[in-house]
Amino acid sequence: MKIIDASKEDAPLIAEAILEAVGPEIILNLAGKRNTIEDVRGIFMRLAAREDSQYSYINSRIARDQEGKPMGVCVSYDGADLIRLRRPFFKEANRVLGWEMKEEEIDALPGETSPDEYYLDTLMTLPEHRGKGVGRALILDALSKARQRNKPLGLLCDMENKRARRLYDAVGFIKHSQRPFAGHLMDNLRLI
Repeated sequence: MKIIDASKEDAPLIAEAILEAVGPEIILNLAGKRNTIEDVRGIFMRLAAREDSQYSYINSRIARDQEGKPMGVCVSYDGADLIRLRRPFFKEANRVLGWEMKEEEIDALPGETSPDEYYLDTLMTLPEHRGKGVGRALILDALSKARQRNKPLGLLCDMENKRARRLYDAVGFIKHSQRPFAGHLMDNLRLI
């Protein structure tokens, strides 16, 4: 397995990872009554292909097997950049989903991360590669970036997601606090 920087061509894979990470309930809430899951998928694909979004391929790393086929995806970035990086999402949501949020409202929203941590936003191992250490390898790759910035690696974990929590506990994450995300209270875990 090799972990390499993602490219713009990886945008569809990154979008799928994001959709899996946020889960069907949040996707449906984002779509609302007037839009479809495909509208939401399109937003994340466009954001993954950009260079200025939190979901950008620039912030993504891909685990690949010996043949170059993807095994997993990790999206991570410095929490100090969240406000700037999330603006493109809300602009897309305004445009595609009919939201009407102003930039000052967007900037005032609570963040899923904070400036004092390097944030692991999205982690996905493709189903056929689960249980092979791909998720752990991607986490340790993100941890090396966090350490370069002298920050802990932080993430949010849904309290009901026992499978993810087992992985995070096994790697050494500890509960730091709780934070709201998309209307749900989640555990903020950190790894130093």
